[in-house]
Amino acid sequence: MSQLSTHVLDTALGKPAVGVAIRLEYQLAHGWEIIGEGQTDADGRLKDLVSAPLNAGRYRLTAEIGLYFAATLRETLYPTAQIDFVIPESGGHYHLPFLISPWSWSTYRGS
Repeated sequence: MSQLSTHVLDTALGKPAVGVAIRLEYQLAHGWEIIGEGQTDADGRLKDLVSAPLNAGRYRLTAEIGLYFAATLRETLYPTAQIDFVIPESGGHYHLPFLISPWSWSTYRGS
């Protein structure tokens, strides 16, 4: 079993991105199933994305950054940022943050 955490940092402003909608999906044989949704808090974190440990498999973590930039009256090239990842049988903790700006985004596996 595995745990997942995330946060969103607006690197253009150097501060947490508040109110970013995030969705977690799990790949099934017939498509994708949404297993968690929420919005980032004042620290740019989403602490309760999933309530149960995650099984091995393929997942998608999507941040609606276009809506966030529109709400902050900034143009952006990317309407979403999406991390497509696999949790192996060995499991573990996965911290997958989004580092965003209007013209780029990146991620890494944190701790």
